[in-house]
Amino acid sequence: MSDFPWQSVLAVVGLLVPIFAFLWEFVLVGRKRLGYRVQMDTTARLEATSQHAGTWRQLEKESGKPLVEPSFVLLRIENTGTTNIDHDDYVANKKHDAGVTIRFHGRRVAGMVVTDLSDQFLRDNFSDGSGLGYENKTEPGGAVGTIKLPRTQLNREQHFKVLVVLERAGGDEGTKFREPEVVAGIKGVVGRGGISETKSRTGIPRWLTVLIYALVAVCLAEPFVYSLVLPKPVPLDCASGTVRITGSTAFTPVLAEATASYTRTCPGATFTLDTHGSAQGLEALNQAKNAGVLAFSDGVKGTRQPELLPRPMAFLLFTLVINRDAGVQDLTLAQVKAVFSGQVTNWRQVGGNDRPVRLVDRESDSGTRRTFEQRVLGTVEPGENSNDCVEPKTATAGVIRCRRSDTDDLLNTVATTSGAIGYSELGAATGRADLVAVRIDGQAATLEAADHGAYPFWQTEYAYTYGDVGAGSLPASFLRYLTDQVGADIIRSHGDRPCAELENPVRCSPS
Repeated sequence: MSDFPWQSVLAVVGLLVPIFAFLWEFVLVGRKRLGYRVQMDTTARLEATSQHAGTWRQLEKESGKPLVEPSFVLLRIENTGTTNIDHDDYVANKKHDAGVTIRFHGRRVAGMVVTDLSDQFLRDNFSDGSGLGYENKTEPGGAVGTIKLPRTQLNREQHFKVLVVLERAGGDEGTKFREPEVVAGIKGVVGRGGISETKSRTGIPRWLTVLIYALVAVCLAEPFVYSLVLPKPVPLDCASGTVRITGSTAFTPVLAEATASYTRTCPGATFTLDTHGSAQGLEALNQAKNAGVLAFSDGVKGTRQPELLPRPMAFLLFTLVINRDAGVQDLTLAQVKAVFSGQVTNWRQVGGNDRPVRLVDRESDSGTRRTFEQRVLGTVEPGENSNDCVEPKTATAGVIRCRRSDTDDLLNTVATTSGAIGYSELGAATGRADLVAVRIDGQAATLEAADHGAYPFWQTEYAYTYGDVGAGSLPASFLRYLTDQVGADIIRSHGDRPCAELENPVRCSPS
């Protein structure tokens, strides 16, 4: 079905529909067409009041007797086609001159007159001997009055009217009369060729309504065909396959959103997120030794695992977070080092509230922790001495230190532990009202401050592959996706920046 030219078919249908509608209306069906309209059919009973009532009472037969419940009918006979109608176009016995017969059941004809000719030369059609006349008969179903109209020549849009005066002939007084029965036929038309009742010319013609509906149906069918019949176009850079993504928990929210977005665009791709820390991710990639694994790391891998190739992806900002009851919002770099070295044991020593300091770290192989140690502390932190971040393991532990395995656990522990301080990726901490983001030397965690060296707590997020991967592979395609417009928007939405947007892009290069 994908090779079938649906687009061309719909275009041809959209072109043929109006052409066919035009030919049907004006060439085939409408070539010769005779129509009629009953413009008035009313009684002359004095149901309410009237002026000069004696005039109505004078409606009488030739014998002088008053008409019984008189009524008036005004009919319009017209050429509604696109060609002229001649004498010989009527389906009638040539021995008779009548081309149109109008029957009134339950009524007798008292008189008639042809009036309102669209053109005066039509009068010749109704001269003496033309066949114009009427008759009244009694049939098994009751009395029937009949008028006969000659086979009148009518050019396009010509018409004439017939005013008929009738009286009731049978039936209960006041009952509604049957509709007049108009009988005529025209040769050389599509279908049976009978005379048709026409409507007022106000509003949209029926043929135009049909045409509009047909064109609307074609327009509605086009997206239906594209969405259900035609295969969805695959973007040029789509790849299929399965990839396991491991490594940094700080970058996990970005990866989760980006993989979901990629699979919506490229349904043939499948991703598995298995992030437990940068070091664990690098080790998992090194052991897998294949292109089915991608590892993300906060910072470079160092001299280990020489087969792993880095690609800088984003510039990540990190922040210190502190429990609100500590009463601290800003620390100098020297104070941060003093706090995490254990020299500051109570927040009042740095101008805060009287609360004991409790340090919440990440695991030793965490990329976020390594970034904090390298760029802020300049040293490796001591080991942990507490499991719950409240009670020490030994009485001589000093400042309480605990560790958490991922970013969310660390943030929740700091938020619920009095005097606690920790660190995380900026995007994860943003918007949490139960925490305070700590400034360093008066600088908040912003791209501008970090890009110009005023804010120290940042890191490059790297993607690692085991050796080179093919340009058409899923890992290569996904890494390109992260750096194009869609991926860049996702990275920015989490508070980070694509490396290409830095004023000093060299900061993203491996050191």
